[in-house]
Amino acid sequence: MSAAVRRVPVIALTGHLGAGKTTVLNRLLRTPGARLGVVVNDFGSINVDAGLVSGQIDQVGSIAGGCVCCLEDVGELDAAFDKLARPELRLDAIVVEASGFAEPGPLARLIHYSEAAVRPAGLVDVVDAVEHFETVDTGGHPAVRFAVATLVVLNKCDLVSSERLERIEQRIREVNPSVQIVRTSHGAVDPALLLDVASHEDPPDQLPIGALLRQVAEEASEHGHEHRHARSVSVSADGPTDPGALLDLLDDPPAGAYRMKGVVRISSGRAMRAYAVHVVGGRVDVLPAAHPTDGAGHLVAIGLDLDESEALQRITAALAPVERPDLEGLKRWRRRERLSR
Repeated sequence: MSAAVRRVPVIALTGHLGAGKTTVLNRLLRTPGARLGVVVNDFGSINVDAGLVSGQIDQVGSIAGGCVCCLEDVGELDAAFDKLARPELRLDAIVVEASGFAEPGPLARLIHYSEAAVRPAGLVDVVDAVEHFETVDTGGHPAVRFAVATLVVLNKCDLVSSERLERIEQRIREVNPSVQIVRTSHGAVDPALLLDVASHEDPPDQLPIGALLRQVAEEASEHGHEHRHARSVSVSADGPTDPGALLDLLDDPPAGAYRMKGVVRISSGRAMRAYAVHVVGGRVDVLPAAHPTDGAGHLVAIGLDLDESEALQRITAALAPVERPDLEGLKRWRRRERLSR
């Protein structure tokens, strides 16, 4: 695979049976202009809205024979990724909805080591706030499944007390202290927190079902089903960026940043190269940009509880143009590039 081939982001969506994974997925599918591919399990009850699938998804890969993480042959998952990552589909993301019996760790490894033109873009674990202590966390040590999560969606919060929610969050953070937790009801997660779309309008070749379902969702929100919107800060670069300073930022993002993305330009002193940057939940990928944009570059931070002032200050400082890069920083950047590949 060429280093400049665009890799389609893959979002893993996990959670115990009945937690609300499919509700979250259907909300993502209602995103205006989103071109999403979906890989689902035939194991268990999968209820992706049929009209939404036919109207919003270019291809659907269906994996039979049990939950994804139990497959002995990862080639089946790679085959689904290969089909969905074809450049002509121009997908914004692929979502893998795991069976309610799936453990997140093995699924995360399958995505990480996939040889298809994809890249991990986070593991979202949906928690049923009502049944959590009767199903997932039944006592003893907290559930290890949260160790690999980049985002925990604490769902059905309208049905339980704040004390119960705080107790669930405390148990989760015993396993993963830095994981971001979103409290929600009815799976109402802002899609901007998880994915980017090329357009904010439905493509002309897309069936109108998505727009109709969004209208229904908007009407529901008027009856108390509101969701929190993600915040974002975008900074443009005026010249080549110091790789060491940028890596310091990417390894330690601004407070509340769940994702960071953009295109930056790095100078080796002899040549200038453009890189696509992606950060999700502690994972940092830097790869040669498949389609470098004009200008020096930009970087965006996204998060529900993003400290916008801190983000603006730190990103601006990290993108300050330099005439010549620090050699140690350049070595670090090249090592990170090799790891990203």
